[in-house]
Amino acid sequence: MMRHSPLIIRSMACRGAPRRHPIPSFVIPRLAAAKLVIGDGHLGIGGALAAVFPEAKEQRCWNHRLLNVLDKLPLKRQAEARSLLTKIPYAETREDAERQKRAFQAWCTKRGHAEVGGALDRDWERMVAFYQFPREHWKHLRTSNPVESPFAAVRMRTAAAKRFKKVENATAVIWKTLLLAEKTFRRLDAPELLRDVANGVVYINGVRAVNPRETSIAA
Repeated sequence: MMRHSPLIIRSMACRGAPRRHPIPSFVIPRLAAAKLVIGDGHLGIGGALAAVFPEAKEQRCWNHRLLNVLDKLPLKRQAEARSLLTKIPYAETREDAERQKRAFQAWCTKRGHAEVGGALDRDWERMVAFYQFPREHWKHLRTSNPVESPFAAVRMRTAAAKRFKKVENATAVIWKTLLLAEKTFRRLDAPELLRDVANGVVYINGVRAVNPRETSIAA
């Protein structure tokens, strides 16, 4: 995905990798300046990519956040909570997402779980970054889950090898495995809009801004 969609980098692995080498050196020359980094909140990859692509926005994975929030609630409350939570990332606008968030927080407070509702406030700007990109791309941006299955193949291949004599050999095998897995990735919807993203066109709630005032508000 890095090779064919350099504007959007989805990060989930690289756990334990040195922060100063987040991406193999032979990969970086292929990448244009990233516009959005999608991750599950792992601080190492976030810090490393920020050093490589300091202007890129960050989007936290909604699937991970929802599961983490639900895990803090009693089992008997989780079904109702899930129905409220899932409305947030699928709201049509950021403003509506914030209204849905407040509704969930009010629900939590009423049932004695105010601290659970408050968990949604952490990294809120990173949770709603996708609203600054084309609406057609939102389904690809809300979560890092699409890359988790390819990494299952990586784990299988590296586990079979047991031990590599050189770090470079392990890196090459992992990268080649991901390139093969990439062939089965779902294609990005509306790929023609990537040109807008690359050129820094401003989007507000998924819609291209059409006047200077909208652009200034988004900034």
